[in-house]
Amino acid sequence: MDFSAINWLAVLVAALIPFAIGFPWYGPLFGKAWMRETGMTEEKAAEGNMAKIFSLSFAAQLIMATFLAIFFFGDPASAGQINAGNGAFYGFLTGFGWITMAMVVNALFEQKSFTYMLINGGYWTLQLTLMGLILGAWQ
Repeated sequence: MDFSAINWLAVLVAALIPFAIGFPWYGPLFGKAWMRETGMTEEKAAEGNMAKIFSLSFAAQLIMATFLAIFFFGDPASAGQINAGNGAFYGFLTGFGWITMAMVVNALFEQKSFTYMLINGGYWTLQLTLMGLILGAWQ
């Protein structure tokens, strides 16, 4: 593995994308539906340890962005092969094909609604697509 081709600043920015999109996604766009589908209430949400939630979420997002960058640039043969367009496409494939489908399997066994699957799967598909776009564009 050759990590020298990875733009670590791009990885950091890509890891912040879920926060930037998460506010409108789980707020004005789909917040009420998500709360209904998960059984979350305003009171229960307020009880959460936000420092822990946000710091661990960022750590997970940083790992996701790092691994996507490793898939893109970790092999010296891939140098110059990834750009914004195919980075976004591969991010979409990762988000939809791996993340969303894994979530769908879990949600089916948990007997969650299709709405729940669409909201969460759509969010992560969008996130990985944007992460791939950033990583591919900003080499």
